[in-house]
Amino acid sequence: MSKIKGPGIFLAQFLRDDPPYDNLENIGKWAANSGYKAVQIPTWDSRVIDLDKAAESKAYCDDLQAGLADMGLQISELSAHLQGQVLAMHPAYEIAFQPFFPEGLKSKERTDWATDRLQKVVSASAKLGLKSIPVLSGGFAWHMVYPWPQRPEGLVEEAFKELHKRWKPILDQAADSGIAVSYELHPGSDLYDGATYEMFLDVSQNHPAACLLYDPSHFVLQQLDYLEFIRLYGSRIKSFHVKDAEFRPTGRVGVYGGYQSWSQRAGRFRSLGDGQVDFKRVFTLLTEAGFQGWAVLEWECCVKSPEQGAREGAAFIVDHLIDVADVAFDDFAGGQSDVQRNRKILGLY
Repeated sequence: MSKIKGPGIFLAQFLRDDPPYDNLENIGKWAANSGYKAVQIPTWDSRVIDLDKAAESKAYCDDLQAGLADMGLQISELSAHLQGQVLAMHPAYEIAFQPFFPEGLKSKERTDWATDRLQKVVSASAKLGLKSIPVLSGGFAWHMVYPWPQRPEGLVEEAFKELHKRWKPILDQAADSGIAVSYELHPGSDLYDGATYEMFLDVSQNHPAACLLYDPSHFVLQQLDYLEFIRLYGSRIKSFHVKDAEFRPTGRVGVYGGYQSWSQRAGRFRSLGDGQVDFKRVFTLLTEAGFQGWAVLEWECCVKSPEQGAREGAAFIVDHLIDVADVAFDDFAGGQSDVQRNRKILGLY
């Protein structure tokens, strides 16, 4: 069994315009001083990466890695969550998601822009020697998640055909580069649970690059068995967000949240250790599944500060990493293999 690497930290939620969170050098030093060994870089934020340069220049990528190495850091992955969401976007979300893409782009222009950015993330990841790209799938049918009004026959199938059509060139390029496209199953996207992921695998003919980012917090909020999920799809999990959550329904709010703020919802993201996720089992099952990537903190908490969440998160992840045994606990009682002895034990004289 392999050992999970860690701790890593996803920088997206920590970036701000004030030091030490305002550029890669400053936030890198902060992350290293907080106990982290790797950073997951959001490729839409020019404060931490020039994606165009990274896609074209091996020298730029080498310098990027060298600068982080001087701080004791590696790059776990390049995240392309937002570009993935833009790639397949229902028009109803155009205004709400506008900060995710250049203003003024419409329909096909927007899709072409997202395709270009995602392909550049693949190119940059290859130059950096990375093996997984965390993304959101985007989607066309999320607003139909509840079957009322009744969905016309073939509607969802058509959505998944188009979703695959848009992702196929990126998946093909990633496969050619030995890189996984790791979908974070997330509300608001058409890939949000095991069933929808299987639908995508079916339409993509089990594309080898169509893999998963595992984040148990979203499954807690959906009331999905996040441990059984690892047993079902462990071989496809190539990235891991360590994020906690709790689900405490009342007579007033449940899974849907009642349009309430995060602090008032039944399902809330929490800092590590403050929620309900059984991370001892999560780390055990991922280890048994052969996961070899980074355990990356994604901090989203409506109670605790990001500074405290990050500080506590590094130690939390370290405490859950498993040093995989290379000997059996009962080796002391064993003996040399002997066919005749084994036959005698079995009564086969």
